[in-house]
Amino acid sequence: MTLIYRALTTVFYPFFIAIILLRKFIGKEDPTRYKEKILHTHFNVVRKKNLKLIWFHAASIGEFKSIIPIIEELIKKESFEFLITTTTLSSSNLAKNELKNFNNVHHRFFPLDVNFIIDKFLILWKPNVIFFVDSEIWPNLIFKAKKYKVPIGIINARITSKTFKRWMLFPNTAKKIFSLFNLFLTSNLETKKYLLKLNAKNIYFNGNIKLINKVGKQNTKSVNEKTLLNSRFWIAASTHEGEDDLCLKAHLKIKDKLEDIITIIAPRHIDRVIKIEKLCKKNNLNVQILSNNEKILKDKEIIIINSFGNLPEYFKYAKSVFIGKSTIKKLENVGGQNPIDAAKLGCKIYHGPYVYNFKDIYEILGKNNISKKIDNFEELGDHLIEDLKNSAKGDRQISSLINSLGQKTLNDTMNNINNFLFNEIK
Repeated sequence: MTLIYRALTTVFYPFFIAIILLRKFIGKEDPTRYKEKILHTHFNVVRKKNLKLIWFHAASIGEFKSIIPIIEELIKKESFEFLITTTTLSSSNLAKNELKNFNNVHHRFFPLDVNFIIDKFLILWKPNVIFFVDSEIWPNLIFKAKKYKVPIGIINARITSKTFKRWMLFPNTAKKIFSLFNLFLTSNLETKKYLLKLNAKNIYFNGNIKLINKVGKQNTKSVNEKTLLNSRFWIAASTHEGEDDLCLKAHLKIKDKLEDIITIIAPRHIDRVIKIEKLCKKNNLNVQILSNNEKILKDKEIIIINSFGNLPEYFKYAKSVFIGKSTIKKLENVGGQNPIDAAKLGCKIYHGPYVYNFKDIYEILGKNNISKKIDNFEELGDHLIEDLKNSAKGDRQISSLINSLGQKTLNDTMNNINNFLFNEIK
């Protein structure tokens, strides 16, 4: 199977280029850096010869944010150089801001997993260690890394039952691939169970590293601070199509009981903002599409966030947050968005029944009365009415618990990573 995969990815290389060019045309790729994915002449290699290079591949925003604290801890121990690759345009935009204070951290787009492209990438960058983050598995990279004797680990490894069944369609190939990894740090115990069946070794469970995201109030200044401090509002975060209607119905229910309510909707995909605006107008609601650093206008009751990466600016002031991708039945097996940033900033979390992607996190939050499952807009509206009747934001206990869990996860994770690095590249 590995030979077939290698052959197919090579044959379809021109087709992959065409797809990326099309994505560039419709605004889903960086207009100047997209060639980093497809051409070795645009890898833009920058190396300091006296430093060891650690390469993290973090596909998108959540994975990218979770490794920043790890890099900060590694910098304290020894001088390393770091390469972070991602695949999405939104994650690259976030990287521009997050990495500007680091001297030895480079961001590039992940190259296509085509054999000769990956080979050239490894030869030019010469990483000493590679870490995948979450569920990214790229066979050509894995086999090439082993050819060049580059150790590989996975941080926050996650295998769902559905993914495991797919791997077991080709059990020999799957076991061969997973046996080549030198370290697995899993995000949950279910993944550890599956990895053992896939002949993996050096498996540790320390908790989900997204708990260690550093979202501090000192970093979340908002141009709308005065408005948010003096308003009754709640946030519907990371909503998917089908959930905006639920949130607007909840808003109307709250509006019947409380005056001057603002609902802030932050869709997971901002290309839906116009659709949401039309839905608001259909319900005769005063709506504003809010871009980054814009001010909320007076007399607007629905605010639609039209930017990425700035939700903590709103979580800081919010008492209650609904987290999306959790009420849509067809997404049952992939449901759930990350509630951790909101919890770290002291928000009460509401979610639907489908939170498979973060079920371990929601179990912790639920047991500690930080999150609550709702099944319909009536339940959501009732809870929000009770929350919004009280003016104080009671966040100290929530923040303290989440931060303590995050610190333990970070400490245990760094213990495994430091031991691994000591054994592999010292």
